Amino acid sequence: MTRPMMQAVRVHRYGGPEVLTLERIPVPTPASDEILIRVHAVGVLPVDWAYRQGLM
Repeated sequence: MTRPMMQAVRVHRYGGPEVLTLERIPVPTPASDEILIRVHAVGVLPVDWAYRQGLM
């Protein structure tokens, strides 16, 4: 059986917007005391940019 896949924007190294990569990854399997939430939209804050650029 093939696991369901999802898209994720991931950062594997510091840098500007060019380091963001769109990847297909397996949908996480929640543990017995967890729930899985489907996300339809996200936001990016200035602090997120600072982390990506290695400033924090």
